[in-house]
Amino acid sequence: MCFYSIPVLLLPTNCTLSTFFRSTASMISEKYIYQKLSLCFFVFIAVLNIDLSAQDGKILFNSKCASCHNVFKNTTGPALGGFQERENGKWTDTKELLKWVKNPPAYMEHDAYTKGLKAQFGSIMQSFSDITEPELVAIASYVNTTFQKGPGGGTTTATSSEPNEETDGRNAILFGIISLIMAVIAMILMQVNSNLKKLSDDVEGVLRPEPTPFYKNKIYISVVAIAFFVVGGFYVTKGAIGFGRQKEYQPHQPIFYSHKVHAGINQINCLYCHGNAMESKHATIPSTNVCMNCHKAITSYEKGPKLFDEEGKEINGTAEIAKLHKYARFDPKNPAAWDPSKAQPISWVKIHNLPDHVYFNHSQHIKAGNVQCQTCHGEITKMDEVFQFSELSMSWCINCHRDTKVNFYDEEKGTGNKFYSIYEKFHNDLKSGKMDSVTVKDIGGLECQKCHY
Repeated sequence: MCFYSIPVLLLPTNCTLSTFFRSTASMISEKYIYQKLSLCFFVFIAVLNIDLSAQDGKILFNSKCASCHNVFKNTTGPALGGFQERENGKWTDTKELLKWVKNPPAYMEHDAYTKGLKAQFGSIMQSFSDITEPELVAIASYVNTTFQKGPGGGTTTATSSEPNEETDGRNAILFGIISLIMAVIAMILMQVNSNLKKLSDDVEGVLRPEPTPFYKNKIYISVVAIAFFVVGGFYVTKGAIGFGRQKEYQPHQPIFYSHKVHAGINQINCLYCHGNAMESKHATIPSTNVCMNCHKAITSYEKGPKLFDEEGKEINGTAEIAKLHKYARFDPKNPAAWDPSKAQPISWVKIHNLPDHVYFNHSQHIKAGNVQCQTCHGEITKMDEVFQFSELSMSWCINCHRDTKVNFYDEEKGTGNKFYSIYEKFHNDLKSGKMDSVTVKDIGGLECQKCHY
């Protein structure tokens, strides 16, 4: 008996080998097409999901930590490199670390080390009540890995806590190439299968209609439509969430004005230039004549430190003062002839912008809430060129309202803010011990109409 005759004996009596092969090939062909299309679709989703993974420590670090922390040096907060080795390894316990990150004010009341951090850096870390343990583990792993590589060896350097755009770009290109290769392989295999089926039909003399063009094939159209809506929906949603946000926005100003020199080295009070912040909704930008109060006498920059812009180019301080004199119509050689009424406003570029439907009052926060300028604007006294430090998103504001305690007036000690004396119920609850503290959210800080017209 021939080797190839065994399968023939198993065929039905009214079925030839060629008929069996053709019908089987047809069934395999349809099943094969669906399998390959499904495989391509799920590979595409998996690749996309890799990019969107919420457990990526680098993404989490840059979105939640990088605005205040660097791996290698102290910034607004302490350097995070090697943080788990501090306090006798207390932070290696993820449960303990989670308590601190979720509610820093409550944790600090019973922990001397974190109290010391507040005394050193002058502020309390923002609460992250929504963070999960796996996310915290991912952040810790990223910080430890980057710290072990050292400055320049990882994706975070000693001078920047921003994501490495070059590495991110390479990863995105790699994912794209893998997806493209898988799609091409699937298309080739589907075409080979179609050709084999056509050869089988030709041998048997079976007539079949011409193959449906790609642009009319319902399966292809469905897959492309689904992929379009998935990818399009992701980018539209991502764009909508970030619409109007401009964190780290740092425009070029008409005059190089260094807050580091004025507010930092010379310790000029913020309210000297932005006095309206105590009394009105807007902090306002000082007029040219306010600048001239000092620069009528200070006509050159000689004794201060060298000035550099963000690109590392040295700035001539005396030339920048000359620009101010030009706006003020002031002649340093003949100061007595100066007429302040002829001064022209400086066309400063506004950095911090809120949507038109958002209400924010500087005096409410500074005078009533005793909020420091650095809370929203960062270490302004260390900035040569000012940039937007905070996200200024709705969630950022709400989290602050949830965590910030109201400083009620204490009649016995004579301390606190009398502005909140109208909240008699909370005063009584604090005295009776029903509440240990009152936050802004308790006095209506989360009500929609408080911030939206």
